[in-house]
Amino acid sequence: MPFSDGLPIGALAERTGLAVSAIRYYEDQGLISPWRNPGGQRRYQRADIRRLSFVMIAQQFGLSLPEIREVLSGLPGNRTPTKADWTRISKGLRKLLDERISTLLRLRDNLDGCIGCGCLSLPNCKLYNPEDRAKKGGSGPRYLMGDTPDT
Repeated sequence: MPFSDGLPIGALAERTGLAVSAIRYYEDQGLISPWRNPGGQRRYQRADIRRLSFVMIAQQFGLSLPEIREVLSGLPGNRTPTKADWTRISKGLRKLLDERISTLLRLRDNLDGCIGCGCLSLPNCKLYNPEDRAKKGGSGPRYLMGDTPDT
C-alpha cells in the first residue's frame, strides 16, 4: 500500500514506538487528526510522526496534554510543518521551559530550608519567615513559587 495515501495506524505505531491504543488516545485528545480511507480505516499524515514525537518529548518536559494541544494548534493542519514552523514553536516554549527550570532550581536549592509555606513547623521559620510574612504573597510555598523573603 503506498504511503502517499496516508499511513495506516500500524505503520505510525511502528515509526513512533507508540502503542496503537496510545495513538488512538492522542487522537481522542485532539493532538492528531486522521482521516478515513474508502474502506473506513484510519490514515495519518507523515507529519503525524513528528507531532507524536513532539508529544512524547513535551511530556518529558512536564507539559500537560492541554498545553501540548495548544502548542500543536499553531502548526498548519493542511501541510507538513516546516523547519520554520518548528522553530517558531520552540521559541514559544522557551519561556515556559525557562520558568520550569527556574522553579526546579529553587526547589533543589531550597527544599531543605524555608519554602515560605507559612507552616511554622521548622525551627528556621522564626529566622526565614517570622510571623508568617510569606503568607502576604498568597497561599502555597511562596518562596518556591518565586517570592523572596524581602518582598
